[in-house]
Amino acid sequence: MLALSAWAAASSRAWAQAPMEPHERDLYEAARREGQVTWYSAQYSADTSEAIGRAFTERYPGVRCSVVRSTSQVAFQRLSQDQRAGVAQCDVFASSNGGHYIQLKRQNRLTQFRPVNADGMLPMLRTADPDNYFQYSSLGIYLLGHNTNMVSDAEAPKSWADVLDPKWKDKLAVGHPGFSGAIGIWALQMRSMFGPDFLRRFERNKPQVGRSSIDPVTMMTAGERAVGVAVPSASTLFAASRGNPLKLIYPTEGVVAVPAPSAIMSNAPNPNAAKLFMEFNTGPALSRITRTMFSESLRPDVPPPEGCRPLDQVTLLSPSLEDADRGVPELREQWRDIFGV
Repeated sequence: MLALSAWAAASSRAWAQAPMEPHERDLYEAARREGQVTWYSAQYSADTSEAIGRAFTERYPGVRCSVVRSTSQVAFQRLSQDQRAGVAQCDVFASSNGGHYIQLKRQNRLTQFRPVNADGMLPMLRTADPDNYFQYSSLGIYLLGHNTNMVSDAEAPKSWADVLDPKWKDKLAVGHPGFSGAIGIWALQMRSMFGPDFLRRFERNKPQVGRSSIDPVTMMTAGERAVGVAVPSASTLFAASRGNPLKLIYPTEGVVAVPAPSAIMSNAPNPNAAKLFMEFNTGPALSRITRTMFSESLRPDVPPPEGCRPLDQVTLLSPSLEDADRGVPELREQWRDIFGV
């Protein structure tokens, strides 16, 4: 980790000192008059979010990035509370639940803006919304993981269907779709693949339910549960890099891919700083920083993180944004009814 941290710091410094492109400099001059940008961050861990905020401020002195980190559902609830109170606090909203953006766009609460840097992203991430009200800014890969001291590679589940086997009763951990947008997407995908009774069958194995998708990683690390379900590859690899006995499992059916957007709020108090932050989100600097924390690179000019399979060698499973908008709210209610939490 020391080597990764040193590399990340050196990369960040090099980027911070690089000449600005004309469009970037124009935005920076306007953003500097505003002085800050407030980012509701739910796509990255707290550590990664803070690292991104620091790198942005280092690149753009005089424009402070205020990071408000939470899970996706909590971030969306906070945004809704802001609206009801008539308060404008959030400049850039970043959720792992794509359905949030369908709803916000429908309510005319987003600013139309396409970052220039979006043209250099992976083809699958270049366009989130044909009308350019939101733009992909992260790619989460969710799969299985296990504590190697508790379950051997040979014994570990090999597929999503395997977690329904009674032998895993009291040995599984999972997040909660009422807090994590990614878990809502995962549960929706599982129901689509395995039928409407998937969650009831899954509940019979009595998984320990946390909040964030990261919570099962913590539970595996602590030895509380042997197998994490729908765990983020980034957080699992990060924990393993610190000497914890964790290992990823790539399910035979494929991994759940959650390309997650960001958007500028229509009432953003710092609109120019928000546009500058969106350019930063889609440019190479962000991927250089986040890959050191094992997050997927968003661009072909930045290599994937160590320990991850190349995306072209993995089956990616993901419902559409429209399906997420329709299905996740109903699924959250079904989850609470089935799991009692």
